[in-house]
Amino acid sequence: MNIAVIFGGISTERDISIKSGIAVYNALKQLDYNAILVDPALGKDGFLHSVEEAEKLPKYAELDTQIHNKQKYLECISSSNLNEINLAFIVLHGKYGEDGTIQTLLDFKDIPYTGSKSKAHSIGLDKNLSKLLFSSVRIPTPRWTVVRKEDAENFELAEELRDEFGKKMVIKPNDQGSTIGVTIVTDGNLDEIHNGVKLASSFSDLVIVEEYIEGREITVGIIGNEALPVIEIVPQSGFYDFEHKYTRGKTEYICPAEIPDDVASFTQELALMAYNIIGAEGFARVDFRLNEDNQPFILEVNTIPGFTETSLVPKAAKAIGIEFPELCQKIINEALKKED
Repeated sequence: MNIAVIFGGISTERDISIKSGIAVYNALKQLDYNAILVDPALGKDGFLHSVEEAEKLPKYAELDTQIHNKQKYLECISSSNLNEINLAFIVLHGKYGEDGTIQTLLDFKDIPYTGSKSKAHSIGLDKNLSKLLFSSVRIPTPRWTVVRKEDAENFELAEELRDEFGKKMVIKPNDQGSTIGVTIVTDGNLDEIHNGVKLASSFSDLVIVEEYIEGREITVGIIGNEALPVIEIVPQSGFYDFEHKYTRGKTEYICPAEIPDDVASFTQELALMAYNIIGAEGFARVDFRLNEDNQPFILEVNTIPGFTETSLVPKAAKAIGIEFPELCQKIINEALKKED
C-alpha cells in the first residue's frame, strides 16, 4: 500500500506537525508500507522521500507566506505525484489541516485519509461552535463569552469581562491549537485582560473568554470508538502552554491519571460523547479541566492531536500495551473501515 504522510503546512503549528510527520513516516517504514512525506506548503515540490529531507524543511518562522500560501495546497494535492497513493495519513495540525480544508481537497481527488471527514474537523477547531454543541447535550464546559476582533481594542471590555468572570479567566483564539495565543489571567489585572484579548484576536476573528476552572488538566485519547486511559498533565510551573507542551522535562504526565475509577470512567464517557457529537472518526484527543470536586469540564476535541512517539495519544496507548507502530496501524485500519 502506498501511503502519503501529509504534514507541515502553513499554520502556526507547522513545526510540531513536521515532528509528527517524521514519527509517523518512520513507523510506517517499520510496518513495511511504501510511504512518502508530503508538505503541501511547498506545492509540487512538497514530495519528500526521506527523514533527512524533512528535517531540512523551513520552520514556521522561516516561511514566506507570500510564496507558501493556500494556493500551494491546491498545487500539491492536484499533482500527479499523488495518483498512485492509496491512503493519506494526515498529521497536518492547525489551519488548512485541522479545519477540514485538506480533507475536502483529498475528497475531490478521491484519496481516502485517516481521521474525520472535513465537517467534524471544522467543528472541532471552532471552539465556540464546539462548546455550543457540548452544552446542547449537557456535557459540562466552562462558562464562556465571545469577543469579536473589531472589539478587541476597546479597553472598557476588560472591565466588563472582569465583572462577568471575576479575577480568573482564560482568553484564547477561537480556532488555534497548541495553546497559541492563550492568556490565563489570575488576578483580574485589566491591562492583562485587555492585552490577552488583543493577542488572541491577532490569531483569530473571534476570541473565547471563559471561566478558569480551578483544579487539574486531564485528557482522553480516542481510537475508533475506544477511549484510552485518562492522562493527567502536570506542568512544572505555571500553566500547560506551548513551552510546557513541547520542551522535554517541563511537564509530568501521569497515565493512568491518579483519580477515582468512577471519575475516570465518567470522563471517558464524556469524551466519547463529545467525539460523537462533532462527528469525529478514527482518532482524536479530548481535553478537560477536572475541578476540585472531581467534576470534569470539557475544553475541546482535538481532531488531529500531536503524533510524535511522546505525544499524549501515543502515551495513553502505550499505557495499555500499544506501541507506536501498532497505534499507526490501528488508525490506518479505522480509515480503511470508512471506505468499506
